[in-house]
Amino acid sequence: MLLVITVMVGAMAVVAPNLSSGNQASTLKAAMRDLASALRFARGQALITHQDTLVSIDLEENTYQATGRDKTYRLDPDIDITLSVAQSELSGSGAGSVRFFPDGSSTGGRVTLELAGQKQTLDINWLTGQIEFNVE
Repeated sequence: MLLVITVMVGAMAVVAPNLSSGNQASTLKAAMRDLASALRFARGQALITHQDTLVSIDLEENTYQATGRDKTYRLDPDIDITLSVAQSELSGSGAGSVRFFPDGSSTGGRVTLELAGQKQTLDINWLTGQIEFNVE
Protein backbone atom coordinates (compact mmCIF):
# COMPACT_ATOMS: atom_id res chain seq x y z
CA MET A 1 0.00 0.00 0.00
CA LEU A 2 2.81 2.39 0.88
CA LEU A 3 4.51 1.63 -2.43
CA VAL A 4 1.34 2.52 -4.38
CA ILE A 5 0.98 5.84 -2.54
CA THR A 6 4.65 6.67 -3.19
CA VAL A 7 4.23 5.96 -6.92
CA MET A 8 1.07 8.10 -7.06
CA VAL A 9 2.79 11.03 -5.31
CA GLY A 10 5.73 10.76 -7.71
CA ALA A 11 3.39 10.74 -10.71
CA MET A 12 1.54 13.81 -9.45
CA ALA A 13 4.85 15.63 -8.94
CA VAL A 14 5.57 15.11 -12.65
CA VAL A 15 2.06 15.84 -13.94
CA ALA A 16 1.14 18.92 -11.85
CA PRO A 17 3.71 21.35 -13.34
CA ASN A 18 2.70 20.31 -16.83
CA LEU A 19 -0.94 21.06 -16.08
CA SER A 20 -0.19 24.57 -14.84
CA SER A 21 2.01 25.40 -17.84
CA GLY A 22 -0.79 24.26 -20.13
CA ASN A 23 -3.17 26.54 -18.27
CA GLN A 24 -0.78 29.48 -18.65
CA ALA A 25 -0.37 28.75 -22.36
CA SER A 26 -4.14 28.76 -22.84
CA THR A 27 -4.45 32.00 -20.80
CA LEU A 28 -1.84 33.65 -23.03
CA LYS A 29 -3.44 32.35 -26.22
CA ALA A 30 -6.89 33.57 -25.14
CA ALA A 31 -5.51 37.02 -24.31
CA MET A 32 -3.88 37.20 -27.74
CA ARG A 33 -7.07 36.17 -29.52
CA ASP A 34 -9.09 38.77 -27.61
CA LEU A 35 -6.61 41.55 -28.35
CA ALA A 36 -6.44 40.56 -32.03
CA SER A 37 -10.24 40.64 -32.13
CA ALA A 38 -10.28 44.19 -30.75
CA LEU A 39 -7.71 45.27 -33.35
CA ARG A 40 -9.70 43.70 -36.18
CA PHE A 41 -12.88 45.32 -34.87
CA ALA A 42 -11.20 48.74 -34.89
CA ARG A 43 -9.94 48.23 -38.44
CA GLY A 44 -13.41 47.18 -39.56
CA GLN A 45 -14.97 50.22 -37.88
CA ALA A 46 -12.50 52.53 -39.63
CA LEU A 47 -13.45 51.00 -42.99
CA ILE A 48 -17.20 51.17 -42.30
CA THR A 49 -17.43 54.61 -40.69
CA HIS A 50 -14.69 56.28 -42.77
CA GLN A 51 -13.17 57.66 -39.57
CA ASP A 52 -9.96 56.96 -37.69
CA THR A 53 -10.35 54.38 -34.92
CA LEU A 54 -7.98 53.44 -32.12
CA VAL A 55 -7.13 50.55 -29.88
CA SER A 56 -5.57 52.06 -26.77
CA ILE A 57 -3.41 49.82 -24.58
CA ASP A 58 -2.54 50.80 -21.01
CA LEU A 59 0.66 49.01 -20.00
CA GLU A 60 0.40 49.85 -16.31
CA GLU A 61 -3.20 48.68 -15.87
CA ASN A 62 -2.96 45.75 -18.36
CA THR A 63 -6.09 46.99 -20.14
CA TYR A 64 -7.13 47.92 -23.65
CA GLN A 65 -10.10 49.66 -25.23
CA ALA A 66 -11.27 50.04 -28.80
CA THR A 67 -12.96 53.14 -30.19
CA GLY A 68 -16.67 52.48 -30.42
CA ARG A 69 -16.75 50.14 -27.45
CA ASP A 70 -17.57 51.40 -23.99
CA LYS A 71 -16.02 48.43 -22.23
CA THR A 72 -12.40 48.40 -21.08
CA TYR A 73 -10.93 44.91 -21.41
CA ARG A 74 -8.56 43.66 -18.72
CA LEU A 75 -5.72 41.21 -19.31
CA ASP A 76 -4.43 38.81 -16.67
CA PRO A 77 -2.23 40.84 -14.28
CA ASP A 78 0.57 38.26 -14.64
CA ILE A 79 0.87 38.95 -18.38
CA ASP A 80 3.67 41.35 -19.31
CA ILE A 81 2.88 43.63 -22.25
CA THR A 82 5.44 45.22 -24.55
CA LEU A 83 4.19 47.75 -27.08
CA SER A 84 6.03 49.07 -30.13
CA VAL A 85 3.97 51.72 -31.91
CA ALA A 86 4.48 54.97 -33.78
CA GLN A 87 5.89 57.79 -31.65
CA SER A 88 2.79 59.87 -32.35
CA GLU A 89 0.61 57.19 -30.71
CA LEU A 90 2.47 57.05 -27.39
CA SER A 91 1.16 58.88 -24.36
CA GLY A 92 3.27 59.91 -21.41
CA SER A 93 1.23 57.82 -19.00
CA GLY A 94 2.52 54.36 -19.99
CA ALA A 95 -0.02 53.83 -22.74
CA GLY A 96 -0.03 53.70 -26.49
CA SER A 97 -2.43 53.19 -29.36
CA VAL A 98 -2.70 51.63 -32.76
CA ARG A 99 -4.64 53.89 -35.12
CA PHE A 100 -6.56 52.53 -38.10
CA PHE A 101 -7.39 54.84 -41.01
CA PRO A 102 -10.49 54.83 -43.24
CA ASP A 103 -8.59 53.11 -46.07
CA GLY A 104 -7.71 50.13 -43.81
CA SER A 105 -4.11 51.12 -43.23
CA SER A 106 -2.75 51.79 -39.75
CA THR A 107 0.08 53.34 -37.82
CA GLY A 108 1.36 49.78 -37.44
CA GLY A 109 3.17 48.25 -34.54
CA ARG A 110 3.81 45.17 -32.47
CA VAL A 111 2.25 43.96 -29.24
CA THR A 112 4.10 41.28 -27.28
CA LEU A 113 2.47 39.35 -24.46
CA GLU A 114 4.61 37.24 -22.15
CA LEU A 115 3.55 34.85 -19.40
CA ALA A 116 5.78 32.40 -17.53
CA GLY A 117 8.53 32.52 -20.16
CA GLN A 118 6.14 32.05 -23.10
CA LYS A 119 5.91 34.89 -25.64
CA GLN A 120 3.44 35.66 -28.37
CA THR A 121 3.38 38.71 -30.61
CA LEU A 122 0.84 40.46 -32.76
CA ASP A 123 2.23 42.39 -35.70
CA ILE A 124 0.05 45.13 -37.19
CA ASN A 125 1.04 45.92 -40.77
CA TRP A 126 1.08 49.69 -41.33
CA LEU A 127 0.23 49.47 -45.02
CA THR A 128 -2.64 46.98 -44.94
CA GLY A 129 -3.69 47.05 -41.28
CA GLN A 130 -3.59 43.25 -41.21
CA ILE A 131 -2.93 41.52 -37.88
CA GLU A 132 -0.56 38.54 -37.76
CA PHE A 133 0.21 36.18 -34.86
CA ASN A 134 3.78 35.12 -34.13
CA VAL A 135 4.66 32.56 -31.45
CA GLU A 136 8.19 32.83 -30.03
